[in-house]
Amino acid sequence: MNSLFDLIDDKTKLSWLESDSIRPYVYVRNDNKIINPGSYFDVDWFHTDIVRKDPLKMDDVHFANLILDLEHKAFEKSDMPMPRWVFYDCAIIPGFVAGFAIRRDQLTQEMVSIYPRLQPDQEWIPISLFIIIPTMAENEWVAHNLCSINSMIDRKNKFYGLGFLTKAFALWYANIKVQLGMTQWTSPALRLHSHYGEFEILTAYTPVHDYAETLTYRLKVDPHYWDVFFKKNSSESFESRYLKSDISVVRTQSESLKLLQRLIEMGKGPFYLRPSELRAGQLQDSLSIYLPK
Repeated sequence: MNSLFDLIDDKTKLSWLESDSIRPYVYVRNDNKIINPGSYFDVDWFHTDIVRKDPLKMDDVHFANLILDLEHKAFEKSDMPMPRWVFYDCAIIPGFVAGFAIRRDQLTQEMVSIYPRLQPDQEWIPISLFIIIPTMAENEWVAHNLCSINSMIDRKNKFYGLGFLTKAFALWYANIKVQLGMTQWTSPALRLHSHYGEFEILTAYTPVHDYAETLTYRLKVDPHYWDVFFKKNSSESFESRYLKSDISVVRTQSESLKLLQRLIEMGKGPFYLRPSELRAGQLQDSLSIYLPK
C-alpha cells in the first residue's frame, strides 16, 4: 500500500499527523482490547504511540465527558446527540471509541469553547471520535458514530483528512474486515463512508429508524479505497468488478428510495454505489446502482 504522504501533493497538509502533539487514542475497557491490533491490513499511516483510556476507571470519566461534549456539539443541529446511557450501554460496554487527541497546550481558544467540561489538568483532548461495535456475525462490526472537530472550527484551522483518518485508524486498529453502518442519504458523510471498501446497500428506505430516509450499508474493508480517497479519482478496478444496472435512485425523493428498497426486498441485488459518483454528484442528481459482474 502507498504511503499516505505519497498520495497528496502538499505534504504540509498532513503535518498534524506526524506531530507528537496529536496521537490516536482508543477508549476501551480491558476485556474488549483488540488482540494484535493493526496486524491485518498493510497500512503504515498511524502513530504507534497511542493514548489509551479505560471507561471503567473513574479517573478516565473526564475523557468520556470530552468525547460527549464533542459529539453533542457535532450533532446538536440535527437533533441527534447521543444520550449518555446509550454511550455507555450500547457503545462502551460492547465496543470501543477511537479517534485522535491533541495535547491540552495546543488547543486554541476556538477549540476550548467546544468542551464545557474541560479540566485544566487534562493532558489529552479528543478532537475526533468513531464508535464501533461488534455484531453477532463473525468479523463484522457496526459503526455507530463518526465526527471530528473540523465541522466546528474555522476553515483555516481544520486538520486535513481528520474525519476520514479517524475511521481508517479504527478499522485498521481493530482488524475489521466487514463494517455495517447507517447514514442519511442527504448527509455529506455518505461520500466519506463509501471510500473504505465495496459499498453495498442493505436498506435504501428504513422506516424503523427515526429518519426513514436512512441508508443501511455494508462494506468489505479494503485499504485500496483509502488511497483513492486521497488521490481524488475513481477506483481503477471498480468497472472490472461491477456493472452499471438500469436502476438509479434520487436520494432526495422518498418514493425513489422506496422503489429501490422494494427491489432489495425482492432479492434483485446485491446493489452497490460507486464512490466517485457520490463525490462528484449533487444531491438532486440521480445515482447509478451497480451490480457485481
